[in-house]
Amino acid sequence: MTAGESSSARYSLQRESDTLTVGLHDAWALSAGLARPGPVIEALEASPRPRRLAFRAEGLASWDSSLVAFVHAVAAEARRRGLEVDTSALPEGAGKLLGLARAVPPEAAPPSAEDDSLLSRVGRVALAASATAGDALAFVGEMTLAFLAFLRGRARYRRVDLLHALEASGVAALGIVALINFLIGAVLAFVGAVQLAQFGATIYVADLVAVGITRELGALMTGIVMSGRTGASFAAVLGTMTVNEEVDALRTMGLRPVEFLVVPRVLATALMMPALVAYADLLGLLGGAFVAVVGLDLGTLQYLQQTRDALALRHVLIGLAKSVAFGAIVATSGCYYGIHCGRSAAAVGEATTRAVVTGILLVVVADAVFTVVCHVLQL
Repeated sequence: MTAGESSSARYSLQRESDTLTVGLHDAWALSAGLARPGPVIEALEASPRPRRLAFRAEGLASWDSSLVAFVHAVAAEARRRGLEVDTSALPEGAGKLLGLARAVPPEAAPPSAEDDSLLSRVGRVALAASATAGDALAFVGEMTLAFLAFLRGRARYRRVDLLHALEASGVAALGIVALINFLIGAVLAFVGAVQLAQFGATIYVADLVAVGITRELGALMTGIVMSGRTGASFAAVLGTMTVNEEVDALRTMGLRPVEFLVVPRVLATALMMPALVAYADLLGLLGGAFVAVVGLDLGTLQYLQQTRDALALRHVLIGLAKSVAFGAIVATSGCYYGIHCGRSAAAVGEATTRAVVTGILLVVVADAVFTVVCHVLQL
C-alpha cells in the first residue's frame, strides 16, 4: 500500500489484481488546499498497468468541492489511458457534481496555423453558407404556412402591429424616398443629356428618364432605400426581442413567432411598396423634368409631351410588380436575421448589418431576374 497526503486531506492507494483503489479519508476542505494527484498518476503508470480505477470513501469525514476536483482530475487521467473508472462508492452529492463536470465540454483549443489556410477558410465559409441556406429555407417554409393561415383567417397576430408596420414602411419613408428618387431622376437626365446632345437629340432625355425611372430605377432605388431603412429596423427590433427572450416567451405561450411577428411586417411592406414606387416614379420624373427645363433649356410642354409619348403602361406595371417582390424580400431578410439573432447586444448589430447587406443583394438579384424574364417575354 502507498499513501498520498496533502495538508488536510488524505488518500491511500491499494493495488488488487488489475484494479487500483483510491481510499479517501478524513476531511477535505478548500481552505486547507487541494490534494495532489501525482501519486495516483504514478500508480496508473506502474507496471503492470491497472485496467480499472475505483474510489472508496469509508473513512471520509467531510468533503467539499476540493474532493470533486481531485476525483475529476484523477478520473480524467484514467479515462485518457483507457481505464474503467468506478465512482459508485462516492457520496451521492459528489457523484452528481462529477456528472455535471463531465457534461461540460472541454474548452476548444485555439485554431492552429494549419487551420488558417486558404482551403480551411473557404471550407468554413462554405459550411456556414450551407447552414444559413438550410435555416433560410426552413424560415421560408414557416412563412408560407403562416401566410396560408392568414389567408384562411386563422393567423394569430395583432392588427395594431400591422398598422404600425404599414406606417413604418409607408408614410414614414416618404421623405427619404422622395429625395433619393428626385436626385436619381436629375442625375439620369444630366448623364443622358451629355451623350444625346452630341447628336442633337436632347429632347430624348425625356424618353430616357421616363423609361429608366418607371421600369428600373424607381423600384430598384426604393428597394435599396427600404432595405437600409425598414429592413434594418425590423432586424433591430426582432433582434432585441430575441435578446430579451420575448420571442421565447411567445413560443411558451403557444404563439408562433413567424405568424405573430413576421407576417404583419412582410405583409405591410409588400402592400406599401407599390404606393412608394408610384410616388418615387413621380418624383423621379419631376427631377428629370427640372433638369431638362432649367439646365437643358427644353420647353416644359415639349418635355411633358415627349414623356407622355415614351411612357407606356407596361413600363409602369413592370416597376410596380417588381416593387411587391422587393418589399417582400426586404421585410423577409430583416425578420429572418432578427429572429435568428444571437443573445448579445453585439449580435443585434451584426444581425442588422447582415439584414441590410442581404436585402440589398437580393433586391439587385431579383431585379436582374425580372429584367431577363421581361427581355425573354419581350415586355
